[in-house]
Amino acid sequence: MTRPARGGFLSSLLRRQDVSATDSPAGGLKRVLGPVNLIALGVGGTIGAGLFSLTGIAAATNAGPAVVLSYLLAAIACSFAGLCYSELASMIPIAGSAYTYAYAALGELVAWIIGWDLVLEYAVGAAAVSVSWSRYVASLLAGWGIVISPRLVASPFETVTLSDGTQAHGLVNLPAAFIIVAISVLLIRGISESARVNGIIVVIKLLIIAAVIGFGLPYIKMANYSPFIPPNTGEFGHFGFSGVMRAAGTIFFAYAGFDAISTTAQETRNPARDMPIGILGSLLICTLAYVLFSFVLTGLVNYRDMLGDAAPVATAIDQTPFGWLKVAVKIGVVCGFTSVLLVLLLGQSRVFYAMSRDGLLPRMFSVTHSVRRTPIYSHLFFMVLTGSFAAFLPIDQLAHMTSIGTLLAFAIVCLGVIMLRIHEPNRKRAFRVPGGYVVPVLGIVSCLAVMASLDGLTWVRLVIWLAVGMVIYLCYGHRNSTLARRNGPGDGT
Repeated sequence: MTRPARGGFLSSLLRRQDVSATDSPAGGLKRVLGPVNLIALGVGGTIGAGLFSLTGIAAATNAGPAVVLSYLLAAIACSFAGLCYSELASMIPIAGSAYTYAYAALGELVAWIIGWDLVLEYAVGAAAVSVSWSRYVASLLAGWGIVISPRLVASPFETVTLSDGTQAHGLVNLPAAFIIVAISVLLIRGISESARVNGIIVVIKLLIIAAVIGFGLPYIKMANYSPFIPPNTGEFGHFGFSGVMRAAGTIFFAYAGFDAISTTAQETRNPARDMPIGILGSLLICTLAYVLFSFVLTGLVNYRDMLGDAAPVATAIDQTPFGWLKVAVKIGVVCGFTSVLLVLLLGQSRVFYAMSRDGLLPRMFSVTHSVRRTPIYSHLFFMVLTGSFAAFLPIDQLAHMTSIGTLLAFAIVCLGVIMLRIHEPNRKRAFRVPGGYVVPVLGIVSCLAVMASLDGLTWVRLVIWLAVGMVIYLCYGHRNSTLARRNGPGDGT
């Protein structure tokens, strides 16, 4: 059932999916996940690049020790969005996350925009994480006497120092591309197997974080916190309060893990009950970990010394006398990045699956393996795309692109809560955001405020990305969507 909105081409852009269409199609995804699996997916997908690498980048270039405040600001904005995700996930328990919610609340055009935006969030985010993964692996192997050429752990846009002291451009980040392929193969094998591997990795990661905080506290140098908020250099976003805000925007995608939880709604046994538990539970755990960890990290290493360091945690541990902890942390960090990659690539494939199921993308992307029941062609497509990003693009540009994509998705989800309360006021909601429209409005405002703090080039990239997406939608998706085939491409009903 669709909503009446007649009026030709323009109204066809606003045609909406029926909220009640929540049943899994025959031969679709398996419902095997419970609340513990969802919290583990959220923690696994959230704690990674933001904590272990972008903390150093944001501290060195934007906020200094006040990166702790940046994490708090980002967490506040995320809490608004997390509450809104919880309401929509309990109300619309099918694959697709923000894309599916937008289709039901705001119409097909907005759904396409957010779906295409989620490609940016997940695919580029996974590439950013894989770059950090490769740096830590190289550092770990070097400690064991196995040296990988710096040119094979850097993109062509980065300059590296060779063993003879000379400078050269990187060639390709081979370890980053390798881990993308390995995780993709695991995901193709099945959601149950992937969830079990993720659960083990998350336990290791949390133990390592606790160890760094506990063993690092006695070695904090209070002088590293002075000044806590370095004075602004005269340029917006370079320290001062504007730097704190820009750092919040840079690290915002570190909280994208709970968004990935909602992409697995169609694989959750009791989504109406379990999705809010998974989203809010993982957000609480991760916020606590981010704040404590960033406080210890900036106390161990002066923020000025983090400039250009893609592995600041390894540098911080070098300030302590615990040799075993140095190796353990590097292993734990590699494991942590692995779980982030697993969740991001999982979420990406489910969004493409949902968009293909609705006819906005070719049907091949919603084809599932006859035995594994996983969207095999979606996984293969993003294995190639994300692997290419990881191999040839530098981490700082990847992080900025992902942050703005995440923020846009969160803002649209918050707006979706408002619109569905208008369109579907009597629809059953297993979880309801308290306070009426206050929380969704605060979520929209906070996300837009952080987006505004990002640099102009990041906005240009987003506009170009969305423009490319609009061409694809108008040439293919608009005419081939399920609603268009049912009602005619120019009919908004």
